[in-house]
Amino acid sequence: MKLLQVDSRQAAIKKLLSCASPLFLRRETIPLSKACGRILSQDLFSREDIPGFHRSSVDGYAVQASDTAGAGESLPAFLQPVGKVEMGKPAELSISAGQCAYVPTGGMLPEGADAMVMIEYCENFGGQIAVSAAVSPGRHVVYKGEDLPEGRKFLSAGSRLGPAEIGLLAATGCGQVEVYRQPSLCIFSSGDELVPPESELQPGQVRDINSFAVAALAEKRGFCPQLGGILPDQEEDIRSALRRALEKYDILAISGGSSQGEKDMTERILDEIASPGVFTHGLAVKPGKPTILGWDEASSTLLVGLPGHPVSAMMVFESILAEAFRLALGLRDQQSIPAHLRCNIASSPGKTSFQPVKLLQEGDALLAEPVFYKSGLITTLTEADGYCCIPQDQEGLPAGALVEVRLF
Repeated sequence: MKLLQVDSRQAAIKKLLSCASPLFLRRETIPLSKACGRILSQDLFSREDIPGFHRSSVDGYAVQASDTAGAGESLPAFLQPVGKVEMGKPAELSISAGQCAYVPTGGMLPEGADAMVMIEYCENFGGQIAVSAAVSPGRHVVYKGEDLPEGRKFLSAGSRLGPAEIGLLAATGCGQVEVYRQPSLCIFSSGDELVPPESELQPGQVRDINSFAVAALAEKRGFCPQLGGILPDQEEDIRSALRRALEKYDILAISGGSSQGEKDMTERILDEIASPGVFTHGLAVKPGKPTILGWDEASSTLLVGLPGHPVSAMMVFESILAEAFRLALGLRDQQSIPAHLRCNIASSPGKTSFQPVKLLQEGDALLAEPVFYKSGLITTLTEADGYCCIPQDQEGLPAGALVEVRLF
């Protein structure tokens, strides 16, 4: 039997990126309303000052701050109102010493004013405004360009667009935005024992976990997944399904059949339908050793054979596929947090080990408690907040060691 020629995690990711980077770096322009969660593909610079004028942050009266010096409830300053500013319109008036003008929240500050007094501290007395609070220059004023001056970079390529970033893009006049395309991914599960989740189980059958779990993880990491269905352990059925999907998707993933058992034929099939074909069969990682990676030049499609065990399949997708995608795009969000191990963790030298952990707060310390598992048990990952990585040149990590916990 041919033995697996394993690659290190780093070597596998390097090979993957050497062929798939152009696939990951494709761009598209989409409406701002559809951009939340997407990855920005270029640095953005402000084309104008935000705001474009001095504006009030409160309802009240625009004043010259020096006119309010010493003002209080027992001795208010009396100012002469000269008009009001309407929302959405320019301030077509100015104030001089001893004068004031009403300005609503967000309204333009009139020329000559350098501060705002909240309406709560103003009262009309016989045509004059009694101001019972002293203000300093700039009080309750947002200056032109204070939020974002013209020409400043406000978002970097590789930024994930969340609600705040969407609001900023709207403020800068971006009705559409250029982002990286989400790679399309078709996920198959193989095995005569597999049935859909809604099926009543017969003896010897198990429900398909991997398709749904990997698809959910892929979507969370910025891919566009599609379920390909369950394939029986029949070589021609698997070959035909994969060939049909080869021209339609950026990535084909099939879980199961990636090892070297009697019915493990995934490597041979992927190597047959693609050229140059499989470039990695076996990873020096735990879990996930029987992983397959390949490439089809004609269709620019990445081929992935995932282990059949659910935890292994998800950890390989997370630590290889999603990591390569993150590196290619230069994503700013690392989705990791430092924590100290609560107890010792053992690992196998020569393999990069991925250990699911649960985060616990004890006093001022954030601790990572290992969640020990068998790779066929999906309940393991529901108890974990993320995972830490044990380098392949180490036999384990001691209690108290500082680790980076990559969040699920």
